[in-house]
Amino acid sequence: MAPGSVHPPAPRVTGLVELLDRLDRAVATALSPVTSAEGVSRDGWRVLLMLARGGGRSMGELASHTALPAPTATRVVDRLVASRLAYRNTDPVDRRRVLVHLAADGRAVVERVCGRVERKAGAAIGGSHTRERAQLAQLLEALAVQGLHH
Repeated sequence: MAPGSVHPPAPRVTGLVELLDRLDRAVATALSPVTSAEGVSRDGWRVLLMLARGGGRSMGELASHTALPAPTATRVVDRLVASRLAYRNTDPVDRRRVLVHLAADGRAVVERVCGRVERKAGAAIGGSHTRERAQLAQLLEALAVQGLHH
């Protein structure tokens, strides 16, 4: 190649990056109308999903997991609390800390949104819980975990 010419990236890497980008857009397209109908932003949805895993979460945990700056995470939680989808309590172990919990209304929103989106996904990739779907879930989880550590 001549000096200054552009080297194309390896097709395998480009293909994976493009697929992940397309998947991100597809998820956003599927989630947006459903979460919007529930009055929840995409960032609010991420917080609700983390809270749905159980237990109270500190603001630091929520900010880290959702990749939101701390002030943004605080505003998102403020909106969820104002909407009665989440609530704050003092940490029983460390009374200086406040933990955020999923409220009953928040759990109902998570269940409704997950049900609707999973039905859409099931229609696209097959409704049954196949070995391939389980493998896909494991691979996506591995990618997500690796992304958090790098």
